[in-house]
Amino acid sequence: MKKLITSVALLVITLPFVTAQASTPAEDTEAFRSYFKKAVPDVKFEDFQNGVYALDADSRSQWEEIEEFPPYELAIDTGTELWEKPFKNGKSFASCFGEDLSGTRAKYPYHDEEKDTIVTLEGDINKCLTDNGEKPFKWKKGNIAAVSAYVAYQGRGEKIDVQPKTEKAKAWYDKGKKFFYAKRGQLNLACADCHVYNFNRKVRSELLSPALGHPTHFPVFRTKWGEMGTLHRRYGGCNKNIRAKPFKAQSDEYKALEYFQAVMSNGLELNGPGARK
Repeated sequence: MKKLITSVALLVITLPFVTAQASTPAEDTEAFRSYFKKAVPDVKFEDFQNGVYALDADSRSQWEEIEEFPPYELAIDTGTELWEKPFKNGKSFASCFGEDLSGTRAKYPYHDEEKDTIVTLEGDINKCLTDNGEKPFKWKKGNIAAVSAYVAYQGRGEKIDVQPKTEKAKAWYDKGKKFFYAKRGQLNLACADCHVYNFNRKVRSELLSPALGHPTHFPVFRTKWGEMGTLHRRYGGCNKNIRAKPFKAQSDEYKALEYFQAVMSNGLELNGPGARK
């Protein structure tokens, strides 16, 4: 553990970057893209949806081989079965989401003005269950990741387009932005320390992924997990890695963070479910 702490601590450097300052979402997005473009000019914007595989040729080659028989296929099959299985009242997920899912994944996350909250895909999956008298799924893995994988797969190729237009929506965006840049945990690190200022550097043997494009490929099958997991499961794991107490999945903190990261990745294609180390 000492080696890990030392490795991470050595990475904390200061680089010129303005997104943490007071600015509009549009200004932040432009600064975010410009930063990564300048840092890795040979990487095309659209390739950031592939994470570290846009940065390292050897890793990309291994990933492409894995994608020939992707480990998330079983989750899609399970998600299909759950989607088609009628609830006790005779309805199904299609009763909530509709039959055509091609554009469904791209709707999330979004701000609900009336309830003043951020709505996520997983949140609406469980809401559909409870609204129809069914028990909700657990938030981080298992059936919720399977149904989310099924929906994500139907929406591949759609582009992220999350626009905070109202003052309430912008407040949620600012909350997520603050979380992204705030130091926390015993290692005193922010999301930005690893995934902006030091992306494409190694911690032990692994490259740190770029924050640009983070939401595109979830839910994800991680080799480390040996199973599928949601984006909020990954957030919790990141917090644990820096010795910070994780928030609960679907907490306001993680919903705001997902909202902010989606805005930063506007224009990138959704390609979930994905496979990562």
